[in-house]
Amino acid sequence: MFSHVTVGTNNLDKAAAFYDAVLIPLGLCRRTVTPDGGPAAACWVMPDRTLPRFYVYSPYDRMPANPGNGSMLAFSAPSQEAVDAAYAAGLHRGGVDEGAPGPRPHYGDGYYGAYLRDPDGNKIHIAHRGDLHLTE
Repeated sequence: MFSHVTVGTNNLDKAAAFYDAVLIPLGLCRRTVTPDGGPAAACWVMPDRTLPRFYVYSPYDRMPANPGNGSMLAFSAPSQEAVDAAYAAGLHRGGVDEGAPGPRPHYGDGYYGAYLRDPDGNKIHIAHRGDLHLTE
């Protein structure tokens, strides 16, 4: 569905360390990207794929990055333990709690998730969907 998703940052090194801490426990890996004429970026993908990609960039217009109101990125976790590990690592790397890991039965049977804000204030959700079996 998506080619890539991008969030802005005011400190690429700090944001990259945060997202390494959160995304590596979810099975993603950071890839080196060559700037395409824009600012430097950090990029994560699944190890066996080139797309979709998740990027963190300094804004192209060189204005300060800021989070969108009502915006949130949700990352899929392979297990409840991966949600816990990613959440704890994110807090350790400057994230802010927006909802501790735990069951979210109102989202579906077996749904387990946590919410964080990254160091720039972007809201992220880490979710293990035990109820979701995509066969269609």
